[in-house]
Amino acid sequence: MAGRASRLSRAEIQTMFERWRAANPQPKSDLEYGTPFQLLVAVVLSAQATDKGVNVATRKLFPVAPTPEAMVSLGVEGVEDYIKTIGLFRAKAKNVVALSHQLLEKHGGEVPNDRAALEALPGVGRKTANVVLNIVFGAPTMAVDTHIFRISNRIGLAPGKDVLAVEHALLKVVPAEFMQHAHHWLILHGRYTCTARKPLCGQCGIVDICRFKDKTVAT
Repeated sequence: MAGRASRLSRAEIQTMFERWRAANPQPKSDLEYGTPFQLLVAVVLSAQATDKGVNVATRKLFPVAPTPEAMVSLGVEGVEDYIKTIGLFRAKAKNVVALSHQLLEKHGGEVPNDRAALEALPGVGRKTANVVLNIVFGAPTMAVDTHIFRISNRIGLAPGKDVLAVEHALLKVVPAEFMQHAHHWLILHGRYTCTARKPLCGQCGIVDICRFKDKTVAT
């Protein structure tokens, strides 16, 4: 990957996460939800869409269909009406209704605490399963999205050629005490500070640690 940085040391990684924890002890997802089922649906809808855009849709969808039973009753066309502002809404509506049906058939309407069972649900891939396992069940998983992939390579935290390589690298280098919230800190850092085109290095709390060669401020 072009521009890949040298790796941070173990001590630097520890310091980096300590700073993020001090600044934001309980980081939260930008997605709005009230139950594990709603989180699952919101994450499925967020593929190739912004959390802000998903929230606009789910604020109307979830009051009408807050449970798998209600989602199945609403049906694909009904779900489409609520999420048509989101990209790929037709395919996502089919997946949301199908996964709701599968939850009822195979899991008693509950979101399963099992990676294989989650990934067997329509529209649910590894990243979505990792998000649910981490947030709902407290599992030490790492959901690598475009933000985490970018900054893991850019700052020298966990360089890798693809998202799976970065995920495996992060699981090795992130200290255990930070794993519960690590993916949230990383996503928020990539979304709001270490942005793709013009990183806000002047507002960055780890600018002195980061290995990025094209910083916008001197360190």
